[in-house]
Amino acid sequence: MIEAGLRGALLLARGRVDGLLLMEGSPAGAGRSFWAAAICLPAFLALRFLAWSGSGGPELGLLRGLVAELLGYACAWVGFALLSLPLAEAAGRRAEWPRFVAAWNWTNVVQYLVMLALTVPAELGLPPLLAHGLGLAGIGYALWLEWFAARSALRIPGGMATAFVVLDLALGLAVGGVVGRLSGS
Repeated sequence: MIEAGLRGALLLARGRVDGLLLMEGSPAGAGRSFWAAAICLPAFLALRFLAWSGSGGPELGLLRGLVAELLGYACAWVGFALLSLPLAEAAGRRAEWPRFVAAWNWTNVVQYLVMLALTVPAELGLPPLLAHGLGLAGIGYALWLEWFAARSALRIPGGMATAFVVLDLALGLAVGGVVGRLSGS
């Protein structure tokens, strides 16, 4: 299950729709795909610690900041899956939603690895202009991958796939704001 999900995500990451064939399209398969959150957790924590290393850490303490970040991580991960269901239903794609959730979960592994790979060189002294360029490229790629997964898994037009990406961004901003207030960041 994990191996198939990761292989499917790597195919999707290269723009290959056949990666969806490796993703389970049942509600149970969508549920199992949340193992991707556990796989991504070390990369998430590494990114947080790298960000804190440049700013001196959360104002209200490392423990409180870490707890807030972990709660935000879980809420954003599960929240998007739940909030995307009504959007999929509005698009007439309820039946495809479990495969979409599986694709979204597994492609997050690729997104986290790309962001980590592009963040580490900046921390090792890459010139700021180049570091910012790599960061923007990573964000652009992550947005494209999410859009591609939504369009392909739900079999919807590009504009509707954009709505799923915007939903995820809006949720991320909202959760990030709450996490920032809780941690003093």
